[in-house]
Amino acid sequence: MSSFPGSPRLIKGALVGVGLLGLLESTVVFQYNPDTMTRRLEPRNAKPDGEKGDVTRLSGPPKETITVSIEVDATDQLEQNDALAIASGIGPTLAALELMLYPKSALVVANTIMSALGTIEILPAEGPMILFVWGPTRVVPVQVTGLSITEEAHDTLLNPIRAKVELTLMVLSYNDLQTSSLGRALFLVHHVTKEALAVSNVFNNIQNVGTALKF
Repeated sequence: MSSFPGSPRLIKGALVGVGLLGLLESTVVFQYNPDTMTRRLEPRNAKPDGEKGDVTRLSGPPKETITVSIEVDATDQLEQNDALAIASGIGPTLAALELMLYPKSALVVANTIMSALGTIEILPAEGPMILFVWGPTRVVPVQVTGLSITEEAHDTLLNPIRAKVELTLMVLSYNDLQTSSLGRALFLVHHVTKEALAVSNVFNNIQNVGTALKF
């Protein structure tokens, strides 16, 4: 599954996990960028359905869901006698993806000890902030709401060596995040960038309309 030697070098998409102190906790760079990505946007209307009023008012940015399918394959690494691929196939990549849905085991143990000591209330463990990186103009905080892994091939030790991963991501906006959150700031940058792109589209369309009127 090697790329063609003459093909341009592409920026890879990725999921990045950032801890509470802004430290990088995990990174899953897509081995092959998916050919398609589905994005569904639902407006946040200020008025409930069926209630009369100014229906054009919005309570915030739309709710956005991203669905993407990625492939993970150890064929090239195995051909190059990569030690990690030989020992565990694509297990490390799949583990990094799955752990984005897990609390830290150290926190689970600590909560268990606190419970045994009679602590009344234990707050749920907070996971890392997950960032979906898709090029320089699209870096948004997300929550992984769905993760489906289809292991398609295994080695002699039953380590997966090829798999297809279906990801469902809910984009988190400034409506969902605390004021001091890194994700909130990144989404605001994403919002402003989208506005700038839209303005450039309007300018381009006005030019095209002017050109068309000359004929």
